[in-house]
Amino acid sequence: MTGSRIQGFRRRLGARELTVGTFQKTPNAAVTEVLGMSGLDCVCVDAEHAPFDRAAMDMALLAARAHDLPTLVRVPTAGASGILNALDLGATGVIVPHVTSAETARAIVSACRYGVDGRGYAGSTRAAGYSTRKMAQIIADANETTTVVLQIEDAAALANMEEIAGVNGVDALFIGRMDLTVSLGASSPDDPRVLAAVEHICAVARRQARCVGMFTTTTDEALRWRSAGASFFLLGSDQQWILHGAQSLAKAFENA
Repeated sequence: MTGSRIQGFRRRLGARELTVGTFQKTPNAAVTEVLGMSGLDCVCVDAEHAPFDRAAMDMALLAARAHDLPTLVRVPTAGASGILNALDLGATGVIVPHVTSAETARAIVSACRYGVDGRGYAGSTRAAGYSTRKMAQIIADANETTTVVLQIEDAAALANMEEIAGVNGVDALFIGRMDLTVSLGASSPDDPRVLAAVEHICAVARRQARCVGMFTTTTDEALRWRSAGASFFLLGSDQQWILHGAQSLAKAFENA
């Protein structure tokens, strides 16, 4: 995959190029295939909040790789087994939820990289080319391209942001603004406390030269946070696009 979009994804995030994708909530490979034809920079398979078992994730990642579509898996927890599962199946990287400390961040990076106490090795996986590639090349390529994204969505993380962002091997901080709203005891993601927290995370990311990403509901909102230093945006989901498209069609014939 030399020169492919998948191989270049981590570099793009590190260069803080504008990168736009969406969430996939429907566990069906045809949905991934369609998204691969969309022109989006990436997709995030949401194994945290959607019903992706290992078989469904396997097929989604197969479809994504067929279209050279960079695909992150939002794993349910920071556990090493879930991270290994996603990476072995061929994910470009992972988004790990509820990271609140540098200790957790270091454990996540270790689970994503080969090395002492790191990622478990198997040469028979899709990521390894089903035993067609040499171990040294598999390890070198994976350590170069596997993308590690930490989701910041808890009030407890805010005081530890410098240490979290400073962990070597972290590629991006992804702001989970809705959970952050709940964690801060606010009733709206536009609450001044939430906005101040997002600004704080963006400022730390700039100081640490880290990519910062977030979910936004509109393109205008994404551009607003772009000016604050965010460069990686996930907007909507496959389910939202289906719903909005169907609603628009129904509305067009309301008064026919």
